[in-house]
Amino acid sequence: MEFLVAGVLFVLGAILGSFINVLISRSVEGEDWVRGRSRCDHCRQQIKWYDNLPLLSYMVLGGKCRSCQGKIAIQHPIIELLTGLMLVWWYAIGFTFFRLVETPLLYIQPVFWLAVGILLLIIFVTDWLYQIIPDFANITLGVLAVVYRLYLSLSGVMRWQDFWLALLTGVVMGGLLYLIWVLTRGRGMGLGDVKFALVMGVLLGWPRAAIALFLAFLLGAVVGIILLLLKWKKPRERIAFGPFLILGTALALVWGFEMWSWYWGWLG
Repeated sequence: MEFLVAGVLFVLGAILGSFINVLISRSVEGEDWVRGRSRCDHCRQQIKWYDNLPLLSYMVLGGKCRSCQGKIAIQHPIIELLTGLMLVWWYAIGFTFFRLVETPLLYIQPVFWLAVGILLLIIFVTDWLYQIIPDFANITLGVLAVVYRLYLSLSGVMRWQDFWLALLTGVVMGGLLYLIWVLTRGRGMGLGDVKFALVMGVLLGWPRAAIALFLAFLLGAVVGIILLLLKWKKPRERIAFGPFLILGTALALVWGFEMWSWYWGWLG
């Protein structure tokens, strides 16, 4: 029974990943999210339903368009696979991991963090491939974070001081990255990163947001140096910063307090 549920969730996750692929490509191209059939990126031919089945169609077609034999972007099966695995992980581990309090928040918290994970995946992929963080993703994530923290405060699970501190943390994080954006004249990062930093501060609160930002800069620097040494990037070529903010957020969400305690313990 457990395997059956996991299998169903994987299929649903892969279908969700297919929708996310459409959402990403159409938001970048400025197209309507809902109307219109999916088209090949090369020949613009409409894709038949049987060529649009998550994961399966990619394998059957050998990663190529049936009409023009153009290569299908590898991001499509990867995202479908990741979202499928994400739902299975959420069912097997994540639901219990994020179930921090009893009813009425027993189901709200796991569902909230699942939605957050999906939005973070959208931001990660979009910024990595196109160096764009869609406003709809930042706005949706920000609204969810504020409503979630507000609900926790009204329910007595979170102190109101923590709610206001989270909002202040978001303003400080966003302000810091905005200052960097101004000083570098937009060469260091984009405004999408600035907006996400604000959202990240509200989502994680203090001190997790500070840990996430530090890790983002650290990971970005390490990866940037490696790419330069391997000559995969030129010295003045931009590297998307959003994915590192996402990685920092994920690490701080799971181990943020432990990292914070270790740091102050290390200082003595």
